[in-house]
Amino acid sequence: MNLTEQELRKIRELEIQAAQNRRSLIELTYVSGYSHLGGPLSACDFLTALYFHFIHWDKDHMDDPERDRFILSKGHNADILYCIFANLGLYTMEELLKEYKNYLGRWGEHPNRFHNPGFEICSGSLGHGLPISCGMAMAGRIDKSKRRIYCLVGDGELQEGSNWESIMLAGHQQYGNLVLVVDKNKCQGCRLTSETINDANLGERIASFGWDVREVAHGNNMKELYEALRDVPEVNDTARSKPICIILHTVKGCGVQYMEDGMAKWHAGGIGDDKIAETYQSIDDKLAATLAETDRMIREAAGEEA
Repeated sequence: MNLTEQELRKIRELEIQAAQNRRSLIELTYVSGYSHLGGPLSACDFLTALYFHFIHWDKDHMDDPERDRFILSKGHNADILYCIFANLGLYTMEELLKEYKNYLGRWGEHPNRFHNPGFEICSGSLGHGLPISCGMAMAGRIDKSKRRIYCLVGDGELQEGSNWESIMLAGHQQYGNLVLVVDKNKCQGCRLTSETINDANLGERIASFGWDVREVAHGNNMKELYEALRDVPEVNDTARSKPICIILHTVKGCGVQYMEDGMAKWHAGGIGDDKIAETYQSIDDKLAATLAETDRMIREAAGEEA
């Protein structure tokens, strides 16, 4: 890894924040009795890196026409974004806990952009986010804007044909302002993706349509995520270039050991009194191990740069 001491210190902050976002999701699940868990946990590290460092987006200026757009196509991951936006200060966790899935509350299991601050689209019906993102990328080109469009899809979701129409279009039109991120956690719903379709050569397929495909072997490793997002080229407002696809090889339920061990079972569910302490402890233990490695790398980088 080619990371400076300064970058490693930022990564350390992001690792701590990702653990906090996971704890918030667990609290939301415990208080409400039920939420989506597996997919939100596998996407947590990417979303933390994006919103707490990389995206050109300001919670106080969410209508800025030059803001980057993030499109959550896999709408059942909304719960982790609800928690991230609360931790960013768009509203409080107390508000979210009180209203989540409650009658007349603002937050449901899938996002509604008219009631949920921070969301660009309503989503939940899979296969719609990438087509919308292509339209936004086209608009950015027409506007000669440097804004970037990020779109998160699931590997199971890519079985929707509308995604492949969009992949063909974006590759042909060379929407270099579009970044497709695939949360490849190898599950769809409560079964393995491989039970439905073999997508072992997913990167090759997308690249064949004219995309610049980059794969992150450990998509829940903040250091690898940081490098992948850091190395996305700046948007050129006039020239055409290949759209970017980042395939994250993630673990469904990442951060909670018993969910990782039975990941296909944890698309959604509840956490009761018998599991809550173990769940928090698993997040804390994994964070401690991660920080120990990051601190070692910081010391090495500091020695090299001294």
